[in-house]
Amino acid sequence: MDILRNKNLRVTPFRKEVLEIFLENEHAISIQYIEEELAEFDRITLYRTIKSFISKGVIHEIVMPGDIKKLALCDRICEHDSGLHEHNHIHFQCRKCEKVYCVETDELPKINLPGFIIEEQEIQAKGVCINCSGIT
Repeated sequence: MDILRNKNLRVTPFRKEVLEIFLENEHAISIQYIEEELAEFDRITLYRTIKSFISKGVIHEIVMPGDIKKLALCDRICEHDSGLHEHNHIHFQCRKCEKVYCVETDELPKINLPGFIIEEQEIQAKGVCINCSGIT
């Protein structure tokens, strides 16, 4: 469980179990999904674990318009020491399967807003994912 150790989180059986759920899914998942996957759990412990994972940069939150909040595993190189998640990807929601993916991109568009300082930007896209489109 190098991910937990690298983020200075104590490795516990419950944290390992929750992390394994994220590792098994290539798309973002809801807290309800996590609850369904866990055999037995204490809801407070789960929410504390999720909060710790977010604050340490293990996972990040995604809120697509009209959808519930989902959580996705951060890239292994995600730096979170500054207090901000800085990802260079697009959040993509498939209109067919409704799954939300973090899609890596080499470069995000540059936005110039005179007089404004952009500290973060999030790009959300909707369409048909590679699994539903059949394009490989």
